[in-house]
Amino acid sequence: MKMKTRRRWFLLFCLLPGLLLLTLFKLYPTVEVFQKSFYLWTGIGDEPKWVGLQNFIDLFNDDVFLLSLRNTGFLMLVVPVLTLFIALINASILTRSKLKERGLYRTLFFFPSILSFVVIAILWSFIYHPTIGFLNSGLDFIGLSSWALPWLGDERTVLWALAITMIWQAVGYYMVMYMAGIDSISPDLYEAAGIDGATPIQQFIHITIPMLWEIIRITIIFSINGVLTISFIIVSIMTGGGPNRHSEVIMTYLYSQAFSNSNFGYAMAIGVFVFVMSFLLAILSNRLTRREAS
Repeated sequence: MKMKTRRRWFLLFCLLPGLLLLTLFKLYPTVEVFQKSFYLWTGIGDEPKWVGLQNFIDLFNDDVFLLSLRNTGFLMLVVPVLTLFIALINASILTRSKLKERGLYRTLFFFPSILSFVVIAILWSFIYHPTIGFLNSGLDFIGLSSWALPWLGDERTVLWALAITMIWQAVGYYMVMYMAGIDSISPDLYEAAGIDGATPIQQFIHITIPMLWEIIRITIIFSINGVLTISFIIVSIMTGGGPNRHSEVIMTYLYSQAFSNSNFGYAMAIGVFVFVMSFLLAILSNRLTRREAS
């Protein structure tokens, strides 16, 4: 009995530093954000003024916030779907095929995932540059100069340009996860399906996807929530929310309200909205994918 008690105290002693850091840097700031979201607060030296739900009411009367919400929704839909689809296809090809250069292709696809988001944003800013960028120069080289556009300066293309940047960065990361899952599938299943006349596409649909569904379900949640973080860095560096706020996302708008407009209470209301939205999306994604699995 004394030995069990000592072990419990020892475990508590080992966990205590981590719990203190979690409370200090995660739990306390989260509670503080929820509390300050009900105040009008313009800075550290000012006395916060209680306004109740007014900050949240103002959110849905704010055209810029609604535009940033729409832009964020677009990225949260397009980026995960295309990223996971491309990653799954690449993982299946590089695992199931007999390509001699599989190791090289795996390295090339995974390489963007180890780069800093800042480096990626700067790199793709040069690619999309309207005069010296690789994309427009390439179109001009093959005789399609009429297709050249200011990709980051055109309201019609800016979100797609940002989405492609984020997809390029993330594909390799999820591809590696899917490759590990495919390697764990018994080759006998594919051999039996091949003997029965199943094509590679049919094997992919009826064997690979069902056997990887638990991994796919997890990556869907990771990818959706990851867009919120990645989009802030990518948008801040590549467009700054332009042109005319058409690439503004929720996190960049939150940052500008807090540190450019000194409207901290309103910014914290946006933060609470993002927290609740992320939480609900995680629950919804989990339930939908579990229902599909059953």
